[in-house]
Amino acid sequence: MNRSSVTSAQSEGSPSERKAAVGRRTFLKSAGITSAAAVGLFAAACTDHNGEPPAGVFDLGQGDLGALNYAYALEQLEAAFYTKIVASPAVMSRFSSQEQMVFNDLKLHEVAHRDFFKAAITAAVKGDMSKVLPTLEVNLPDDLFSTSAKVLTLAKTFEDLGVAAYNGAGKYIENVDYLLLAGKIVSVEARHAAIISNMIAPKTAAFASDMEVDPATGLDKALLPSQVLKIVTDGGFIKTAFTAKYLP
Repeated sequence: MNRSSVTSAQSEGSPSERKAAVGRRTFLKSAGITSAAAVGLFAAACTDHNGEPPAGVFDLGQGDLGALNYAYALEQLEAAFYTKIVASPAVMSRFSSQEQMVFNDLKLHEVAHRDFFKAAITAAVKGDMSKVLPTLEVNLPDDLFSTSAKVLTLAKTFEDLGVAAYNGAGKYIENVDYLLLAGKIVSVEARHAAIISNMIAPKTAAFASDMEVDPATGLDKALLPSQVLKIVTDGGFIKTAFTAKYLP
């Protein structure tokens, strides 16, 4: 399918209205999320008085293992998000047939990424599942899917965040094979971010706006794992507690 031909959804709001709804600074408000509404957090700040995580709470680990588990957590969230979209006829009906094809493709990609990381981590730890991040319970309330604008806002946030997360974590990956694969995945995430931006604001420069790309360097943003986890934590998107004490 020619992605450049994707048209805006013929439902709630014009492309300009959709564009206005998007932006990291206003994301939590526009998506109807507040920190107080979060029913479960990543637990990056969930520690006892000695600074140690509570007994039984999974930690992502250190080195390559920590980076892989971190990426696996983000891919689980994205896969769950697009799976919920595709599984809902009511949500999908708000979008054109071409946009529905995009969401189906994005779901397949994110599920493949999720499953790849689980397999890669399992192989790396020689089947010791105590070192593999468990399946996470996500928190994606139906209200987040009540309009096409909300769906696209959340999709853009997740995709832009995913790109920044891979960019920021790459330098902590030591195994060159893992680094190569991470580079291939982040390029796919960037394609996702671009097509979502085009669905929000067709035929504009929104896909590479100054919010994502530094105009001085031409480089995409990079965020540290702690910054990414805070954003997801503040949104309350994941119920399963885990820590990331070895990640910067």
